Amino acid sequence: MRTELDRRMDETLAKVTGPGGPLPLGSIARWGTELPTIAAAPPSLTQYFAHYCTQHGDLPFLVAGEERLSFAETFAAAAGVARALVGRGVARGDRVGIAGRNSPAWVVTYMGIVMAGGVATLLNGWWQTDELAAAIADVDCSLIVADGPRAKRLARIAGLAVPVIELDDTAPLATAIAPLLAGAPGELPDLGPDDLATILFTSGSTGKSKGALSDHRAVMGGTLNFLAQAITMLGIATEDGKAPVGQPVTMLTIPLFHVTAEITVLLQSFAMGRRIILMPKWDAEEAMRLIEAEKVTYFVGVPLMSFEILNHPDRAKYDLSSVTDFAAGGAPRPVEHVRRIDAEMGGSAPLIGYGLTETNAVGSGNWRTNYLAKPDSAGRPSRPLVEIAIVDDAGVHQPQGGRGEIGIRSICNFREYWNNPAATAAAYTADGYFRTGDIGYLDEDGYLFIVDRKKDIIIRGGENISCQEVEAALYAHPAVHEAAVFGLPHEKFGEVPVAVVYVDGEPVGADALALFLAEHIAAFKIPARIWMADAPLPRLGTEKIDKVGLKATYRAMAGHAVAA
Repeated sequence: MRTELDRRMDETLAKVTGPGGPLPLGSIARWGTELPTIAAAPPSLTQYFAHYCTQHGDLPFLVAGEERLSFAETFAAAAGVARALVGRGVARGDRVGIAGRNSPAWVVTYMGIVMAGGVATLLNGWWQTDELAAAIADVDCSLIVADGPRAKRLARIAGLAVPVIELDDTAPLATAIAPLLAGAPGELPDLGPDDLATILFTSGSTGKSKGALSDHRAVMGGTLNFLAQAITMLGIATEDGKAPVGQPVTMLTIPLFHVTAEITVLLQSFAMGRRIILMPKWDAEEAMRLIEAEKVTYFVGVPLMSFEILNHPDRAKYDLSSVTDFAAGGAPRPVEHVRRIDAEMGGSAPLIGYGLTETNAVGSGNWRTNYLAKPDSAGRPSRPLVEIAIVDDAGVHQPQGGRGEIGIRSICNFREYWNNPAATAAAYTADGYFRTGDIGYLDEDGYLFIVDRKKDIIIRGGENISCQEVEAALYAHPAVHEAAVFGLPHEKFGEVPVAVVYVDGEPVGADALALFLAEHIAAFKIPARIWMADAPLPRLGTEKIDKVGLKATYRAMAGHAVAA
């Protein structure tokens, strides 16, 4: 049965996207059907940045420590970077990598790359040298912009021919971006919706990161789809006499190389005139201090972050009442966590979103009282642009209540995996639904429930980990004969990777293997525990390692959870 909030959201969104509304709908032919678009969408991110940075002008936009930059100042810096990149020879479609922590320099570099016609290639800042080398080679970067720590890792790549421009992102913005501005500026290209915009990397079940390529239409679509929902909730609040006063404020708690940070926090904030408080590194108490000091109105992060705030021993010392919503994405929240946010956070409402790198973050959303009523649901498809279907292996749509793979269709979906047509073809059904790799069903009210994972992926605190990638890193050790990596429940992170390893020959212990892995893969991928088996690992009739059996055995040994 449709809830009262559902009814109000549907009616308000219809006004927002209808004739005369701020975001009227159009359509475009794709996959043999007409997909909805936002008719008023700017043709590219360049026009989007220019329009809203002019509109919001002197309003503060980026806050990083003591530095405060207005929308106008940010755009002027980005335009300078864009012209300098063109002058350096960056051409339409060239991949330009960004490797760094959250900072104004990162934001301005990202803006400058896409305005120059380049493809902003968001390199995972937690990657180690081997991972960076593989991604850079895969997408054939022509230039990389990096902060100090990432530049050191890049310098260890043997034979790296790609030029690297190192920025000191701890300095004020003008100083930080000075190395980018050297040389004669060039003329900016006239970009359109079909021009390439971004590459974000996703951990596939095969263990090899794939570069998900999106054009300006898809990135703009994802951004404006979230904006339509924000305007809808603003309309409802206004009807209730609770219209917000003053500039909206959010925090950037997630690394900008993640799609949630890129789309829902950074890009959406341009249109909203929203101030962003940058956190280069997550810390729960510092987050609470900033919420109080900056009067943050909207909080979004992985579930772990609101969990840490909720359970922090000093939470009562801080005034968090300015926050209207504690939103999360990247992983499910425990049901009890949802209820405690509502009960204990001083009136702030819980919110969950479900989306992927390949969908430019859009998918479904579960809001406020609806979330409390169905705390184990990812919510309804995110209108106005998103359709969700449950499909079988052949792409056949399943009836309401039937389980299958979750498919997402919209103009926001990525175009292709870079240089990987086979993986791209396998990612889509014949009628254009992106296969998420998650198993779920839709209930009688159209709410999505995720019940399993088809891909061999672990989600640790919102960060995807490929089991095969970690296994491959273990097999690189000469003593490792067999290895199986899987996830176990964890109170803080949701789940963590663990491994069972059988060595043959040279004796080696779990600690030594962990140190070996630290040289090759990011720290968050290293198993929280490595069990050393004294016999070859059990196998199925197909001769594959019996991961299901191993998982059951070692989950019981671990007491059903790895200790927090």
